[in-house]
Amino acid sequence: MYHFIVNNNSGSGRGFKRWVQIESTLLEREVPYDVRFTQKPNHATQLVRNIIHDSTNVDAIIIVGGDGTVHEAINGLQNSNVPLGIIPAGSGNDFCRGMGIPLNCEEALERILKNEKKLIDVGHINNKVFATIAGIGFDGKIAAETSRSKLKKFCNVIKIGSIPYIVAMLKVVLSYQPTDVSIRIDSKASSHENVWLIAVANTPFYAGGMKICPEAKNNDNLFEVCVVKGVSRWKLLSIFPSVFKGRHINHPAIRTYKGKNLIISSNNTMIAHGDGEIVGETPFDIKILPSSIYVLS
Repeated sequence: MYHFIVNNNSGSGRGFKRWVQIESTLLEREVPYDVRFTQKPNHATQLVRNIIHDSTNVDAIIIVGGDGTVHEAINGLQNSNVPLGIIPAGSGNDFCRGMGIPLNCEEALERILKNEKKLIDVGHINNKVFATIAGIGFDGKIAAETSRSKLKKFCNVIKIGSIPYIVAMLKVVLSYQPTDVSIRIDSKASSHENVWLIAVANTPFYAGGMKICPEAKNNDNLFEVCVVKGVSRWKLLSIFPSVFKGRHINHPAIRTYKGKNLIISSNNTMIAHGDGEIVGETPFDIKILPSSIYVLS
């Protein structure tokens, strides 16, 4: 039995449209399934827990949604061996990009029905887990701004997922103030002045395909960490286009690290997102949870 969770609001209604499309395929091929629909924020987490607790036959839980729905689902899958499948229907679909899951819903369904499982790491931050990237500081502020953006709905319709992020970035960059930060990665501590953002990555992509941490892998028991510091807001804007190809890491204002556990504190408060969802403010204790979740990919 395949248990589907559909986020009707993903991609400004794309989630429901994708479900209608794949449901006809399931019926035609006589694939056993049931379906539940999210009704509110964080509902997918509770639905996943309910399925695991109440159902005796769970071959997989499959979400039809974007990175936010993935985020909610993995927070319900903790301490479970039930595999997760994804039919991408969001604005960014960065988790699917990192996993190589097709963005075409019929092709994604075919992958799921092959039942080939991959065991992946997830990150843990402030009692939440994340699948892709935790972005701290400037990045977290942009995520908060993007989530409120009316432009996001329009861009979902025309399938340009990164545009709302870029617009929010241009707005935030005019007012954001970098701060001094202390970071401990495993046993090594360091101090950094005028930090704009810290990206703690389990996969390379965020914000609709931006390659912020190009060497990140979700099966190596390590984070890739990107720190941006010591530049003017105008220099930051000039660096920004290179993020799409991952070339920003060669700039002297960028520092990259690898590690399993991070403790981050800051002079001024820094907000963070995980998978684009706001998860709190500094200080942060972030750790890798190796081989935590099975994904059908």
